[in-house]
Amino acid sequence: MQTVTIDMVSDVVCPWCIVGYKRLQQAIQQLDNINVEVKFHPFELNPSMPEEGQNLREHVIEKYGITPAQSSENRQRLIDVGKTIGFEFNLADDATMQNTFKAHQLIHYADEMGLAVPMKMRLFEAYFTEGKDINNIDILIQEGSSIGLDVQTIKDVLADERYSDAVRQLESAWMQRGIQSVPTFVIGNQGVAGAQDPETLAAFIKEAAGASQ
Repeated sequence: MQTVTIDMVSDVVCPWCIVGYKRLQQAIQQLDNINVEVKFHPFELNPSMPEEGQNLREHVIEKYGITPAQSSENRQRLIDVGKTIGFEFNLADDATMQNTFKAHQLIHYADEMGLAVPMKMRLFEAYFTEGKDINNIDILIQEGSSIGLDVQTIKDVLADERYSDAVRQLESAWMQRGIQSVPTFVIGNQGVAGAQDPETLAAFIKEAAGASQ
């Protein structure tokens, strides 16, 4: 069986990243005789976001130059798309855009334990479905322990920031490769930007599998 490794560059406060990942899973289900391995890589949508975060609607309007009405339309669109992929977006008016540097350090630790995928999924749900502050250390300890990570090690990892340099280096490396937006999938030698539909992703995977033969 052919194996294709997909590098997915993403952030856990990016709604289209979870949409893209879920669509990728739908694409994988369409494949025969191709095994797909997904590796997550860090990207911060807002690396300068303050610790307290910013009101999500205010942030989106300010960053993208859209109107409140357009913001509401976009939110409803996400809710509708979520229903097609089995993911619940609960985007309350008081939701905040959060700094994700601590979350990426936790994911890096989880990756070393072979738990990057469940950690990433748990943080997506914690943020988008449950409205939790995933920049809060207590929340990160709770979410990390819920997937089987050691509580004391999580505390130590977040306190001494032992993975901070590694995360920064990975972020820089992917940006140097030209990735400026997420989600971006690197399938074979091709970068595929955006939450593409399953059929498109499946075609890229098949092409990568054929090229590696």
